[in-house]
Amino acid sequence: MSSLHKSRIAEFQDVLGEPKIVLQKLRELCFSGIPFDGGLRCLCWKILLNYLPVEKALWSTLLKKQRELYSQFVKEMIIQPGIAKANLGVSREDVTLEDHPLNPNPDSRWNTYFKDNEVLLQIDKDVRRLYPDMAFFQRPTDYPCLLILDPQNEFETLRKRVEQTTLKSQTVARNRSGVTNVSSPLKTSAPNSLSEYEVLPNGCEAHWEVVERILFIYAKLNPGIAYVQGMNEIVGPLYYTFATDPNSDWKEHAEADTFFCFTNLMAEIRDNFIKSLDDSQCGITYKMEKVYSTLKEKDVELYLKLQEQNIKPQFFAFRWLTLLLSQEFLLPDVIRIWDSLFADDNRFDFLLLVCCAMLTLIRDQLLEGDFTLNMRLLQDYPISDVRLILKKAKELQDSK
Repeated sequence: MSSLHKSRIAEFQDVLGEPKIVLQKLRELCFSGIPFDGGLRCLCWKILLNYLPVEKALWSTLLKKQRELYSQFVKEMIIQPGIAKANLGVSREDVTLEDHPLNPNPDSRWNTYFKDNEVLLQIDKDVRRLYPDMAFFQRPTDYPCLLILDPQNEFETLRKRVEQTTLKSQTVARNRSGVTNVSSPLKTSAPNSLSEYEVLPNGCEAHWEVVERILFIYAKLNPGIAYVQGMNEIVGPLYYTFATDPNSDWKEHAEADTFFCFTNLMAEIRDNFIKSLDDSQCGITYKMEKVYSTLKEKDVELYLKLQEQNIKPQFFAFRWLTLLLSQEFLLPDVIRIWDSLFADDNRFDFLLLVCCAMLTLIRDQLLEGDFTLNMRLLQDYPISDVRLILKKAKELQDSK
């Protein structure tokens, strides 16, 4: 470890060691990248995403409360209607004269169960293909959900629920137009059949199953948006970061901590996933146009070239913005970008500048290329050095 790296770690430890963390100091440090050592990144992200307060004395109580709350969500939401233990405070029969599997009443618990299955099947399909070039998400977690896997409990795993449902995946149409219309070259195709995946033995859960549970509970708690394709790409880097924390005390609670950090992050970006808001000032169309208006201000020649070729921001910036660049780079590089993104006071204004920087860094190729070549460049971004991109984005920010 270099002396410079040791010095940087010491800076983080000094800031995080204060009884009340000075958020502005922490932001400034994190913006230039957070060391993985000692779980620094995991801790900083939890603070930057407003999961942990700056007063350290409050952490223990808050974490205990939130993790207990998440455990309660698991108890209440990942069970079939009518299959719950009386000692959990829920006592009802599976099928009654008033409520049965064929009951068309929208308020029927069975009707809700079947509708939830539609959402679950889409989540299952997406999380199984999460970062297929990495073995991590297919590996078993060291901390499976014992509440569900305990054979003495009557809870069923989501894996079993997917396997047992007779609902065909073709009926699942909850897709966010454009999110995955162009697959990233960094994402290899995943198998389509459930049988093509190695089934872990009883008592084990793969990391992707943990992500599936997080997304399903989020969908249940947020019925207005539920689950939209692409959310899996947002939760993936968060969970990976927390589940690889070198501090086992934090790592053990990666699932609950990821859920609440994901929920807080989605509170800021959820409008990107709501189609009815696309053309509003908080919608994705406005943000895509903002990328071009910023480019026009910074590099009018390049802006005019893209306009001349009728290359609309929807063709590439939709995915860049909606998924926070998570499909454009390898996971370690995405995590590095997110260090700066989470640290910036106006994090999503900075994201626009990062997108603009990505354009200006390939300006020579774009100015020389035709429509087909330029579309290929934008949908298969050629620069992998994210430090260069972030440096350029910071220059654009400082030149305002």
